[in-house]
Amino acid sequence: MIDFDDVMLRVKEILETHKTQTKIRDKDIADFLQLDAQYYAVIKRRKKLPYESLATVCYKNRISLNWLLLAQKPQYLTTQA
Repeated sequence: MIDFDDVMLRVKEILETHKTQTKIRDKDIADFLQLDAQYYAVIKRRKKLPYESLATVCYKNRISLNWLLLAQKPQYLTTQA
């Protein structure tokens, strides 16, 4: 089963590479996932993954959805020549 906390740790890892601030807050994660902060608080409490938002973020940032959800390498997608 895919663990909410593990996935959000990987989201934080992505945010740390894109942002200059050292402390990543829940509001930062919600903004990155294009979710309302209150809605993120609810799904965090329920440990419910926002799959559509995660897929959109992966597509826009060329991040492997397999890496984000299952920790499978590689982290970033590359273009084939």
